[in-house]
Amino acid sequence: MDTANFKWTREPESFQIKGDVIQIVTRPHTDLWQRTYYHFQNDNAPVFQMETEEPYFSFVVKTDFSDSHHRFDQCGIVMYLDSENWLKASVEYENGEYQHLGSVVTNQGYSDWATTEIDASVKSMWYRFSRREDDYRVECSEDGIVFRQMRICHMCKGGGRIRFGIYACSPEDSSFRAEFSHMELTECCWMPHDGQQPD
Repeated sequence: MDTANFKWTREPESFQIKGDVIQIVTRPHTDLWQRTYYHFQNDNAPVFQMETEEPYFSFVVKTDFSDSHHRFDQCGIVMYLDSENWLKASVEYENGEYQHLGSVVTNQGYSDWATTEIDASVKSMWYRFSRREDDYRVECSEDGIVFRQMRICHMCKGGGRIRFGIYACSPEDSSFRAEFSHMELTECCWMPHDGQQPD
């Protein structure tokens, strides 16, 4: 993928692009979250995205977060449409024993958070983000070959032109270096549903 097609929605502390490798150093107290449960609104994470109107595609990227060390340090994929409509998937550091592999979907100003615990020894993760019009699927993989579904969701503002890409942030008093590589845009790997027909 040509990173010249990507633009920043808020820049990080620093970043470096060398070939197909992107390194992002996060600023402290940066995050994306809207209202639910915590009631606060955080909308200052750096996001690096490209635009498309293509209704069917898949986006793949490998993330490396070996440097994460403080609670909630995170990096992953994102589709940031505006402050109240976006989704993200990442691994969030928790402690020396485990971390959270999860995703957040935010529609019309309210976020949800779906997670599962994984061992703290995991230091990299692949993601595949697939679009079928205004519905989306997020998958993850530890080897970039076998992908496992994390979630399927609908985005209220996810039709037409969208923006998608990568992000990294540190919600608490922390900063770390995240690395992204092997970015690829492909035909949609999410096949049409072949079971129950639409109403």
